[in-house]
Amino acid sequence: MQEWSKNPSASCHIGLLLFDKFSNLCLANCLEPLRASNTLTGKEGFTWQILTPTGLPSRSSSGIEVLPHIALAELPKVDFLFVVASYDHDNHDTAATRRMLRDAARKADVVVGLDAGPWLMASAGLLQGRRATVHWDLLEGFTERFLDIEVARARFMRDGPYWTCAGAMSALDLTLDLIADTLGISARLDVEALFLHGDPPLRADDMREEDDPLVQRALTLMRDTVEMPLGLASLAKALSCQPRTLDRRCRAILGAPPGTVYRHLRLSAARKLLEGGRLPVSEIALRCGYENPGALARAMRRQYGASPSQLRRKART
Repeated sequence: MQEWSKNPSASCHIGLLLFDKFSNLCLANCLEPLRASNTLTGKEGFTWQILTPTGLPSRSSSGIEVLPHIALAELPKVDFLFVVASYDHDNHDTAATRRMLRDAARKADVVVGLDAGPWLMASAGLLQGRRATVHWDLLEGFTERFLDIEVARARFMRDGPYWTCAGAMSALDLTLDLIADTLGISARLDVEALFLHGDPPLRADDMREEDDPLVQRALTLMRDTVEMPLGLASLAKALSCQPRTLDRRCRAILGAPPGTVYRHLRLSAARKLLEGGRLPVSEIALRCGYENPGALARAMRRQYGASPSQLRRKART
């Protein structure tokens, strides 16, 4: 069962290893959701360092140079090591790279290969006997070279301490999963709402519990009706299911009953209006299904530990 909210005692530490000609989009789809999660939750749930094999700047496929914090050899103990490689992976696949990756993997609880990163991980022997994916343009060659790996055409895959991801767009899916694992489903929903329109599409090639169609339709309906919230019976009727079925599925997939999820979405919408515009609190309250500003203020204090005016001031400083 998923957990709605988590409060880890320490930040999740991530190292992002960049190889020349890496994809900017792949890197951004990892970093920006983590940054947004820290901002939206008001907690430093994630910290990160940029690494390169030599400690020198790495140039992306579009020619943008990124200055690293440290060289790979200086990697401290981390929770996750992301291996970000895209073009020219053959040139990066050297004995020195394989040795460095094996050494670095001992310092990470989980190693994540992104785009062509799984190829370098496989060459270093990290994926032997495991299930993995890689950028789909490389799947045929990857399957032919690494016969001891069970290769699948999937967006991303987890096998013990090794995760693999097919490319830049699926890097966002993987990072959203990491946010849910670390901080709970509520944090993931907030980040999704910031970056995506509506709910994430179902992945027919990699279906998971979280992709329950009923729950996704419920989330969409809740977001569409924040101004005039529906009761559980009306919500279930609109979704053509029994109230207890909806309650059971939300608890199983999201880790919270429908009412908790609905309230969270309404307050998230109110917070965005507060922080990103000039609407009066009275108008925001009505737009998010609260009868008056006082009711909204009480709910926000319970959720965020601050009044609407305090949240607005903080966002502008």
